[in-house]
Amino acid sequence: MVDESETLGGALEDLQAFCAVIEFGSISAAARQLQETKGGVSRRISRLESRLGAALLARTSRAVSATEEGTAFYLKTRDALSLLAEATNDARQSGSVPQGHLRITAPMDIGIDILPPMLVHFRELHPQISVELLLTDSTLDLAANRIDLALRATPGNLPNMNYRASVLSGFTISLYAGHGYLRQTDAPQTPQQLADHSVITCRELVGATGLQLTHSRGRSTELLLQPSIRTSDYASAQRLLLAGAGIGPLPDLVAARSLASGALLPVLPEWHVSRGSLYAISLGGAEAPARVRVFREFLRRELALLQAQTPPQT
Repeated sequence: MVDESETLGGALEDLQAFCAVIEFGSISAAARQLQETKGGVSRRISRLESRLGAALLARTSRAVSATEEGTAFYLKTRDALSLLAEATNDARQSGSVPQGHLRITAPMDIGIDILPPMLVHFRELHPQISVELLLTDSTLDLAANRIDLALRATPGNLPNMNYRASVLSGFTISLYAGHGYLRQTDAPQTPQQLADHSVITCRELVGATGLQLTHSRGRSTELLLQPSIRTSDYASAQRLLLAGAGIGPLPDLVAARSLASGALLPVLPEWHVSRGSLYAISLGGAEAPARVRVFREFLRRELALLQAQTPPQT
């Protein structure tokens, strides 16, 4: 019994042999081009005709020519083999040449406050790669949604499937406020004084909010606060802080550009809310395409530069 993969491989070579006979005008010329024997090429043609149940070549003692069925079959087979060769070349190049379409998903705050300038710079460096950005805080199946790369705060945010997670950057969530708010009131000097301020929170349920702060020397304190405004994401929280709504937590990656411009100021700079890592998550298995690897390393460098430009909190 012939293995199915061998049958497929043989059929493909038979098709190539048939096209070579048509294109080079004889079985002998096709054999020389394919580096096979004349008898080997003849057997391929006979096997193909037997499989199709149709005569593809009219044979005489002097020459061969395509039958009407053979001509029609050749035209379609030639196009199919050309498409197959192109697809094979593209697949091979995808592993080494960064090109094609890159589909990314990211949370709202990362997609709004971090990625836009980086994507512009990436396209300047790699104009042969087009980018599609899908912003959502929902968990997505990468394979089902044809996503090349997902940016998430932790790898656990995605389904327990065959994924590969790579750390892009660490981040720290700290407290910030805009100039407008701090012009109206003195900044708190201790965590307990936050109770006397308007506090913005993200992703919190209705009711009092527990806020745990950790000092740079290691001690921690937990506060129970009543937020003045609650919001679903850090992108809207940053805009509220810039508008003078109060004091609130932001990841340093999200706040970096506003800090660098002086639009936001750190509050209780020796204290932070939490720390974490931003991950690039892709499908496991074979090595990621070159376009994914290039973008992942580009992001890692750009995020490091973004954090390096942030003024130190003192």
